[in-house]
Amino acid sequence: MTRVAAVDCGTNSVRLLVADIAPGAGGVVTTGGTLTDVERRMEIVRLGEGVDETGHLSPAALERTFTAMRGYAELIERHGARAGHGPIKTRVVATSATRDAENRADFVSGVVDIFGVVPEVISGDEEAELSFLGATRELAALRPARPYLVVDIGGGSTEFVVGTSSADAAISIDIGCVRMTERHLRDGDPPTPQQISSAAADIDYALATVRRAVPVHEARTLVGLAGSVTTVAGIALDLPEYDSDRIHLSRITAAQVHEVTRRLLHATRAERAELGVMHPGRVDVIGAGALILDRIMREYGFGAVVVSEHDILDGLAWSLV
Repeated sequence: MTRVAAVDCGTNSVRLLVADIAPGAGGVVTTGGTLTDVERRMEIVRLGEGVDETGHLSPAALERTFTAMRGYAELIERHGARAGHGPIKTRVVATSATRDAENRADFVSGVVDIFGVVPEVISGDEEAELSFLGATRELAALRPARPYLVVDIGGGSTEFVVGTSSADAAISIDIGCVRMTERHLRDGDPPTPQQISSAAADIDYALATVRRAVPVHEARTLVGLAGSVTTVAGIALDLPEYDSDRIHLSRITAAQVHEVTRRLLHATRAERAELGVMHPGRVDVIGAGALILDRIMREYGFGAVVVSEHDILDGLAWSLV
């Protein structure tokens, strides 16, 4: 067993995975091996708030993020000491908002102070590769048709990866639940038809770019990752509260996605907040996140999406061994 820690700082949330990894006969980056959660945490910090408009990470957003990270650093140290592992191998990555920010050096220096490691501001291609690795390792038991199209809907960007056993082609596009909300849906409660139409047109334009860059037409199974997708799945499954075990590897039909998206876009903020599966930090951006998934399924002709709770965090953990 090797104990590792992965921290993923995205546009909307910062997440932690502490895990024990046991190698398989062929090595841990093949089909062998097991990953066992020790600790999995998520905090909505909205690091990317306003970045699309200003190009800068705000002091308030940085402090929210650093506060969450200090708690994660304490957990990593505690789990290392408790199990007698000593210092745990740790990898910290940042994605869309930090890639876009002119003052990302402020973020980097804060992370070094907290974790003692330099955060990697990874490219969209590397983010896509790690997401594919984390999301697809468990799919063999379901025997879904391959190749896969893995879609990771984040706050600032969405990654599209086509592959069978590894990523064959990938692209990162600047459509995400926070970015689309700030551009098109921020002033609507609920959004107006014109605002929704504007957001859909923006998304469809991006999806045409994806189609030209990545062979989405070759994919036979759509795999959806991240909070927007898992929340839509929880609503579609009519769960009274968020249940990751029920959501993980569930299969949600296109008709269910379309209906949930319609409900979310026609609901007020207060009505969305009342949904049992809804994290408070997603209330204002879930409509845009659902719309992105909805447009992907419409534009590319998928009849269902397989929902995975495992993503870039798990890919990061595997990469540490």
